[in-house]
Amino acid sequence: MTTDENEAGANLEKLNTNIAKLEELSQRLVAAVAAKRNVDPKLQAPGHELFARAASAYMTEFVQHPTRIMEHQVAYWGKLLKHYVEAQQVLSSGKLAAPEDPTPRDRRFSNPMWQTHPYFNFIKQNYLLTSEAIHGAVKELDGLEPRDKQRVEYFTQQIVDMFAPTNFLATNPDALEKAVETNGQSLVNGLENLVRDVETHDGEVLVTLADPEAFHVGENLATTPGSVVYRNRMMELIQYAPTTEKVHATPLVLFPPWINKFYILDLKQKNSLIKWIVDQGFTLFVVSWKNPDPSYAEVGMDDYVQDGFLTAIEEVKAITGQAKVNAIGYCIAGTTLSMVLAMMAKRGDSSVNSATLFTTMTDFSDQGEIGVFLNDDFVGGIEREVAQSGILDSFFMSRTFSFLRSNDLIYGPAIKSYMMGDTPPAFDLLYWNGDGTNLPAKMTVEYLRGLCMDNRFATTGFTVCGETVTLKDIKTPIYAIACETDHIATWTASYNGVRQMGSRSKTFVVSQSGHIAGIVNPPSKNKYGHYTNTNLKLEPEEWFAGADFHEGSWWPRWGAWLAKKSGRKVPARVPGDSKHPVLASAPGTYVLAQTNA
Repeated sequence: MTTDENEAGANLEKLNTNIAKLEELSQRLVAAVAAKRNVDPKLQAPGHELFARAASAYMTEFVQHPTRIMEHQVAYWGKLLKHYVEAQQVLSSGKLAAPEDPTPRDRRFSNPMWQTHPYFNFIKQNYLLTSEAIHGAVKELDGLEPRDKQRVEYFTQQIVDMFAPTNFLATNPDALEKAVETNGQSLVNGLENLVRDVETHDGEVLVTLADPEAFHVGENLATTPGSVVYRNRMMELIQYAPTTEKVHATPLVLFPPWINKFYILDLKQKNSLIKWIVDQGFTLFVVSWKNPDPSYAEVGMDDYVQDGFLTAIEEVKAITGQAKVNAIGYCIAGTTLSMVLAMMAKRGDSSVNSATLFTTMTDFSDQGEIGVFLNDDFVGGIEREVAQSGILDSFFMSRTFSFLRSNDLIYGPAIKSYMMGDTPPAFDLLYWNGDGTNLPAKMTVEYLRGLCMDNRFATTGFTVCGETVTLKDIKTPIYAIACETDHIATWTASYNGVRQMGSRSKTFVVSQSGHIAGIVNPPSKNKYGHYTNTNLKLEPEEWFAGADFHEGSWWPRWGAWLAKKSGRKVPARVPGDSKHPVLASAPGTYVLAQTNA
């Protein structure tokens, strides 16, 4: 037997072995999917009412403007027919090649075969032409309310993205090439990845974005030295060890969002905002929120305010011996901090000297992209889910935010993991993204209904700890940072909220990039710049048009502002005191709790 025959025999044997593995894995996959928990249909898709209104608007358009519909259809079919004829002409000339391709560049179709191979090019052009026609049809619908139209456009985009030819093995040249090169091993690896994810998430397909074994919180993430100096049922309070001989007298307490874990601000030393703040000579405390289980079902916004914000502020004052603190709130914690400031003002409590808000929405009249989920159908489904389980499982939050960037956080990673058989990358940001937290049932409903949907804080008033507060009640000096391409808290919405606050001193900055990268933007990288404009009486578009652009991070600009609010320098403080013994080393114990704990 020749060497080639031996190699062919070995390859055939390997292929047969992989086919057997595929059959075994397929059985496991079926079993895992069969064990899938029942989820309220309203949490899976918008209500039928939206589809009915969209269909009604289209039929009305057809009756009132039939020529517009016909023109649209004729144009679409004309483009498809032209492409078909051109493809046939190239093939009839004896060339295995694609015709001219006028479709726009799309990074999903980066493999050269999408441009050169007649089969893949034909599929790609048809997909892009059809996508264009679908979006055109939706855009021209005139009979829908603006909010309904936004939702129809969003969910249409989700369907279009889902049916991209790159998402299917038979029409993905990268996956097919690798399957051939590896004698099917890539498909076996991919199915193993899929089965693992489905089994891990109780029958749901939630792709693992980062290698779960590559990172360990407290070992190679969240390593800035510090100590837990206080703990209650809602939070651990971490005081970070000083790195300077002297520090500003007024301490700083940072409240991260409890819908994520705080170590996004302390991933690595080189991009850690926490370490940078300490290095600037500030005594920094950070709240690490408890990851709730069903026993926290009745925990509401008042509990987060009383046992989280107010308690943390009092403990920081007691440890440092200072009458006032400076405070930071990020995302939902910024929203809550704003309510705390308003409540304190009504009570005559001046414990907070200044407040910094990161990507914070306080006026929800413009809900941005996330607004497509803030309707009675989805929120009603969430209410039923949390009433039954006591918590909003992190799965739902993770999936919702992932669909805001579905090609980057769902389909792209799924292709690499399930079709290419790749191991998830060792990427710290994606690891954090997958390390989610649950939300208490009561708080979830209060936040979604009272703040997001009813927008009470910016209108009639939101009641917190017995005080009904509005944006006008805030008197504390404010420094707000929003992000230019934020898809969760739009900078225009953040700006409109700050404009309504009653503070005499208000500074507003727009950082380039999005919800995370715009905040975690260390000066050493010199990656993203920022915009400033002192005139907050302008409308958002006017403010931005007249803003000054500055190269580099906003951190130093904010640090200089904060230093002026932080008093004289005093000897550096060691974490804790006689009444606040060290309970654990940073990052503490609460941050380590998993969502199924």
